[in-house]
Amino acid sequence: MDIQVRQVPTVGVEEEYFLVDPVTRSVVSAGPRVVAHAAAEVGDLVSEEFTGYQIEVRTRPCTTMNELRGELARVRAAAVSAAGREGLRLCASGTPVIAPDRASDVGDHPRYRAGLRQYRAMLGDFDISAFHAHVLLPDREQAVLTGNHLRPWLPLLVAMSANSPFHHGSDTGYASWRSVIRSRFPCLGPPPYARSLAHHEQLAAAMAASEAMLNADMPYWDIRPHPHLPTLEVRSMDVPAEVGDTVALTALIRATVVTAARRVGEGDAGPEVCSELLRAAYWRAARDGWPGSGIDILTGTVMPFADQAAQLVAYVRPVLEEYGDVDLVKAFLERLETRGSGADVQRSWYAAGAGLNAVVDGLLQATDSPGITAAGPVTVQ
Repeated sequence: MDIQVRQVPTVGVEEEYFLVDPVTRSVVSAGPRVVAHAAAEVGDLVSEEFTGYQIEVRTRPCTTMNELRGELARVRAAAVSAAGREGLRLCASGTPVIAPDRASDVGDHPRYRAGLRQYRAMLGDFDISAFHAHVLLPDREQAVLTGNHLRPWLPLLVAMSANSPFHHGSDTGYASWRSVIRSRFPCLGPPPYARSLAHHEQLAAAMAASEAMLNADMPYWDIRPHPHLPTLEVRSMDVPAEVGDTVALTALIRATVVTAARRVGEGDAGPEVCSELLRAAYWRAARDGWPGSGIDILTGTVMPFADQAAQLVAYVRPVLEEYGDVDLVKAFLERLETRGSGADVQRSWYAAGAGLNAVVDGLLQATDSPGITAAGPVTVQ
């Protein structure tokens, strides 16, 4: 079991984007056409998403964060070019800033159709875009127990990645409205504590039997052993507008996964933290985001997210040093301290410019410019 995490595990990411008319700044249902254009360049690394005005890109497995940055910039650029062929732009935001002119067609996938039948009106505004990180972890038993160690850190990841303060033309008052939309579903959010892979599968089967979950073999919890890939997948984050933030978060997630997996290898199955308190921590993180405060699940106290992040970095620092990612994560935390999360950046654009149009324009520019952040270029170590 332990041999898998004594090597440098590969990582991969998925990002979901909205397709936006640069004149009206509204989302446009053109996903299948844009995917067809992009597939000519990047093949199956681009796909349709739940709504017609979204697409998804994914990277190949990468070993270093420099490699991941280049790979993500490449697939983003292909998607940007494909959208441009339809007169559209790509927008990396957790929710649409401006409401669509009409309801979008749901993507043509059996799973999406099944979701509509099962969840009905709950999916009426399920137009949200995420960032998922995959870390190589082929042993599914180890992956489930590793997830127990990751559960307490999920609200912090919500706060650090928060990038959806506006939704359909309104300021929600939240940093991550995407997280709020997801919280209404019984099958989304933090996974339950699992004593073993068999326990994890038993819980998923019971959820599916109740129809709270579509398919026991493909749970949508925020940490899961991927159903088809030899990875542990972390799914709690809004999609960042800036490639540099995605890369830094992935470095931090990988270090957390590896640190936890090594503890599992030593016989530690992870802390059995209270699920109700964890959901409360999610809500607080979604509302206030960085640089606010939230519940530290391990102590039950309210603590600034900056202090929680410092604790996490201290916990995983040996792995960050081992993989050469300390400076990358440090630069990301410095950006958060300087300009806040994506939600803070969006609100700063709103306050300084032409309202919601300025927010969309800022997002379009940030999405189009891989490698450039609001604080300037970032060097990946």
